[in-house]
Amino acid sequence: MMFNNTEILPAIRDLKDIDKALATDSNYIVLLNTHVGQLKSLVKMIKSNNKKVLLHADLVQGLKNDEYAAQYLAQDIRPDGLISTRKNVLMTAKKSNLMTVQRLFLLDSLALQSSYHMLETIQPDCVEILPGVIPHIIEEVYLKTKIPIIAGGLIRTREEVEAAIKAGAVAVTTSNRKIWTN
Repeated sequence: MMFNNTEILPAIRDLKDIDKALATDSNYIVLLNTHVGQLKSLVKMIKSNNKKVLLHADLVQGLKNDEYAAQYLAQDIRPDGLISTRKNVLMTAKKSNLMTVQRLFLLDSLALQSSYHMLETIQPDCVEILPGVIPHIIEEVYLKTKIPIIAGGLIRTREEVEAAIKAGAVAVTTSNRKIWTN
């Protein structure tokens, strides 16, 4: 299974939450809103706790969102995967054999349609759909693409996690510490 049957992937927005995320059963931790100067030590610490790191490349302060930044992240920082909205970042991550997660903001029907074209081109390992509280869209995207889905954004309750999983998501990312553990 993609995330070792872990339904909730703790997403770290604030470094004060890292200890709580490390204490969860999740095998993966998602790093959001990081600074380039902190990355190497953060990734090393997380991996030393037997966790895998999914790094949101677009949210690394001090780094431009281009293929050179993705090369740096892949070669020097060495997360297990990169999350991005950008094609060039994900294509570079693929070349480095990192897990690729295409983040999609589904604001309207036009965004959904253009996302299908992007997914066809990039063929990521996984898709993160935001907001993650729209089960019928999670189901539609999975049925149309057969790419594993992560639901993210606006997920605040256990019931919303369960609805996303029931709709076909393999996991949910959330920075809501209250629902990181069962």
